[in-house]
Amino acid sequence: MTANVTLLAVIGVLFGVGIYLILGRSLTRVMLGLMLLTNGANVLILATGGAAGLAPLYGSGIPAQAYNDPLPQALILTSIVISFAVTAFMLGIIYRSWVLGRQDEVQDDIEDRRVANQPSYDAEDDAEMPAETTEFLRAEAEEAPGSRPVPGQVRAEEER
Repeated sequence: MTANVTLLAVIGVLFGVGIYLILGRSLTRVMLGLMLLTNGANVLILATGGAAGLAPLYGSGIPAQAYNDPLPQALILTSIVISFAVTAFMLGIIYRSWVLGRQDEVQDDIEDRRVANQPSYDAEDDAEMPAETTEFLRAEAEEAPGSRPVPGQVRAEEER
């Protein structure tokens, strides 16, 4: 299979411009960037599908190599439906943002900035672990042949 250089260049431009537009703060640009990314992905899937062939309908005298693979076409169709749904969702968000605030740009939240400037202390991750963290009963652990002692059980037996 030989790759079409022009098609590869179009794919690269669609991905590049799509990513550039997504990184902006304007919701309209984000929507356009998502549309370009999905179109680039569709062209990429089409390019990887191979050369054009016969329709994937069975014919008795046609060799199997002459048929076209229907999987890339099905993936592209699925991608078109998903991109349409994402575009409709983004249009709803853009419209709602425009109705409520008469602006299209996403602003920084003051609370997000405050949280980002805090030191990274997490009470759950940095807390001390108790000596015994098992959920099993001690009696069950003692009854099992060849079982290892439960952490903290050895200390409890020594204290007795």
